[in-house]
Amino acid sequence: MGVNSNRVEHFDSHNNGQTTTTIKISMPPPPPLEIHRVELPPERTTLQKLRQRLSEIFFPDDPLHRFKNQPCFKKLLLALQYFFPIFHWAPNYNISLLRSDAISGLTIASLAIPQGISYAKLANLPPIVGLYSSFVPPLIYSLLGSSRHLGVGPVSIASLVMGSMLSEQVSYTQHPILYLKLAFTATFFAGLFQASLGILRLGFVIDFLSKATLLGFMAGAAIIVSLQQLKGLLGIVHFTNKMQIIPVLLSVFRQRHEWSWQTIVLGFGFLAFLLTTRHISMRKPKLFWVSAAAPLTSVILSTILVFLLRDKAHQIAMIGNLPKGLNPPSSNMLFFNGAYLTLAIKTGIVTGILSLTEGIAVGRTFAALKNYQIDGNKEMMAIGLMNIAGSCSSCYVTTGSFSRSAVNYNAGAQTAVSNIIMAAAVLVTLLFLMPLFYYTPNVVLAAIIITAVIGLIDYQGALKLWKVDKLDFFACVCSFFGVLFISVPLGLGIAVAISVFKILLHVSRPNTLVLGNIPGTQIFHNVNQYKEALRVPSFLILAVESPMYFANSTYLQERVLRWVREEEECTKANNTSSLKCIILDMTAVTAIDTSGLDTLCELRKMLEKRSLQLVLANPVGSVMEKLHTSTVLDSFGLKGVYLTVGEAVADISSSWKAEP
Repeated sequence: MGVNSNRVEHFDSHNNGQTTTTIKISMPPPPPLEIHRVELPPERTTLQKLRQRLSEIFFPDDPLHRFKNQPCFKKLLLALQYFFPIFHWAPNYNISLLRSDAISGLTIASLAIPQGISYAKLANLPPIVGLYSSFVPPLIYSLLGSSRHLGVGPVSIASLVMGSMLSEQVSYTQHPILYLKLAFTATFFAGLFQASLGILRLGFVIDFLSKATLLGFMAGAAIIVSLQQLKGLLGIVHFTNKMQIIPVLLSVFRQRHEWSWQTIVLGFGFLAFLLTTRHISMRKPKLFWVSAAAPLTSVILSTILVFLLRDKAHQIAMIGNLPKGLNPPSSNMLFFNGAYLTLAIKTGIVTGILSLTEGIAVGRTFAALKNYQIDGNKEMMAIGLMNIAGSCSSCYVTTGSFSRSAVNYNAGAQTAVSNIIMAAAVLVTLLFLMPLFYYTPNVVLAAIIITAVIGLIDYQGALKLWKVDKLDFFACVCSFFGVLFISVPLGLGIAVAISVFKILLHVSRPNTLVLGNIPGTQIFHNVNQYKEALRVPSFLILAVESPMYFANSTYLQERVLRWVREEEECTKANNTSSLKCIILDMTAVTAIDTSGLDTLCELRKMLEKRSLQLVLANPVGSVMEKLHTSTVLDSFGLKGVYLTVGEAVADISSSWKAEP
């Protein structure tokens, strides 16, 4: 190739005695745009394609990469560290870490003990079961879990859902033993479901609960839980078992004659104290210990107060006797047949999904703050095995609690040993301190629950949804009102249904955009987003922002034909260059099936009958491979597929100019 040099010419002119020199630079014409061939991806066997696809679906993190090129002993050690993370950090554990973990463990124990008792009552279970659930599961998680800051124990949402689902068919007052068996069996199935998701690498299933629907669900559940606690705050004895807002409010006002002024004064006094401490800790995070210690402080103070006034405060309901000792085995209480097996399985799956979603979300939140990662599938296995073991030791569904984890993090926890310290503190309580809870009033437990669940109402998050995504806000509102007015399980079902509907809506009705050229470049962008983007005369350039599947192929065909009709009407009305070519930018079409291929063929034939040319630009490897295998590529010809939109416009325009 020869080298073109610039030619400089000088022109001198005289004007009023002054000489002006004009320099004219002659530039060479720009080289013609090179047209690149769209290549096919390398050939692979069906087995290779299947293997890669399954690997991307189930092993996106490639968990086996650490075992490559390692000796057998090293592989064994890595396997132990993978399945039991305690082997990873235990060899480097020291006194300094133990000091931090001991402080944080004792701090969360002060929160776990009153919360465990309160949440057990929320699930309509004996209070002692809540303490049992704060002993065995944290020990199991400390061996299997990968989070350093997750505080394990009962949580409000899972407790509420279990209580509402089981009590719909079985009365916990009339059939307490059957109810307890159902709770343990549901916990077993929750753990089995969770562990199965982790072992089979199916963690993406829980992603169907979007953040928007969970936001509405948790807010609705928090309101229902708070209203249910009016039974304890007002001292009502006969209260509805229903979990909808209208029956609960009707029950509150119909039982006005049961209201106890002693209970009301005590309850609202401690509720104000708990809310004040929560507000202080939120305003000044360094004072996190104020709200962390408040529940146990409330329990101690209220117990002392009721004990001193026991001869006068007859209207205040108390916890009563709690058995001392370790968790009794409950494997003999699990049942796998009978009329209520379906109820136990359904309750287990629903509470399992909710607790898993909360636990993993909390774990990832605090892992991000400390710049380390947790393995979602390993967490599912850890939480699942923890619940299976718990179901055999008188525990109900447990997971990572946000309130405990936040306290654990702020108290300076360094490893999962903080859970072991907390379990040890609960053990001491179970063995020696249970008689001290005899005079603890139920009203304080109600105040603790209300304070805990109020944090689930995130109105700022709802406002953000309204500003950012109206469809997400609609999903949030539907989930919220579904829980309030129908039921908690159906509210969750509505949340999942809306999430799935949103996915189907995006898949079946994908975006199609008209592209224009940014002047002076080979860049083509959405004409509505970039006002400087200009439409190219005689061309209609469309971008499809979705895979082409059976679910959207008919819609895409109709939408493209509508774009063509509107473009033809526009050119006719403005008396501009008639439409000759439609270019489909396939950059965002990441996959295509046989229905999508048929749609392209039909579109090409329909447009050809109208003397219009259909051209494809930048099909990705998998799409190009299917176009070639199905012989659709042959019907488009050499001038039917281009690497970029710019090359397509330049080549087709030059071919038009070359025509006589």
